[in-house]
Amino acid sequence: MLSTRTLGGFLTLSITNIHLYNRHLLSFPSREIRECFEVIALDSDCRVVILGGLGKHFCAGIDLSDIADLTSIIGTDSDPARKGFQFRSLVRSLQATFNAIEECPKPVIAAIHGGCIGAGVDMTSACDIRYCTHDAFFSIKEVDIGMAADVGTLQRFPKIVGNDSLVREFALTGRNFSASEASKIGFVSRTFDSRASMMSLALDVAKKIASKSPVAIQSTKINLNYSRDHSVHEGLQNQINWQGFALQTEDLMTAAMASADRSGNTIPKFKDI
Repeated sequence: MLSTRTLGGFLTLSITNIHLYNRHLLSFPSREIRECFEVIALDSDCRVVILGGLGKHFCAGIDLSDIADLTSIIGTDSDPARKGFQFRSLVRSLQATFNAIEECPKPVIAAIHGGCIGAGVDMTSACDIRYCTHDAFFSIKEVDIGMAADVGTLQRFPKIVGNDSLVREFALTGRNFSASEASKIGFVSRTFDSRASMMSLALDVAKKIASKSPVAIQSTKINLNYSRDHSVHEGLQNQINWQGFALQTEDLMTAAMASADRSGNTIPKFKDI
């Protein structure tokens, strides 16, 4: 279940009790998450998103009832090819949930506490900035239930942390890794003593991002994502094409005039997109 609160150009999105594969939740929260970020992408009033969890854990992963829902497809009378098409459609739908976070042009800050297990790593890997509390722990848990992670972790997590050996250790053993380890390898950028202090900093960062040109912010996220998945040359060529329209923004002059005021009293106001 999702709850939202919008304030000053940024939105806080809180998620309760995620079990990604649960058949009832499959048609509700995963779809709701996807639809929510599709709406956010077009919402001119929202410039930044803070994604957090309510309750004991950020995301508790898959439970036994979720496994039963998966095996129910195997138990049908359909032939293997038709079952394969069912699973293909299911996985594509689930991947679209977290693709929507990455494809949303608004920056997404993940604020993680407690357990971030299985789908939680998939979800947060699709975010732009990640913070966590000192007591948070993470696990690429899917191997412990007989499957490979299939909705983003194996594709995004390695590019974030840049340590192939450690990625394989986590993904092949399913062991927990701590907030300290997550910080050391660069999966999270900061850790906090409490959820309250984490949310306070996340709000400060969101406010700072929201105060800047939305043309500049969204252009930066889009080009960072493109360059991650392409060569340096391709990234530079894409930037040339992008700047062809982005540099025509009035925000350049607005920001320049504010910077020219040495007193610091001029606060630039940028129009929504």
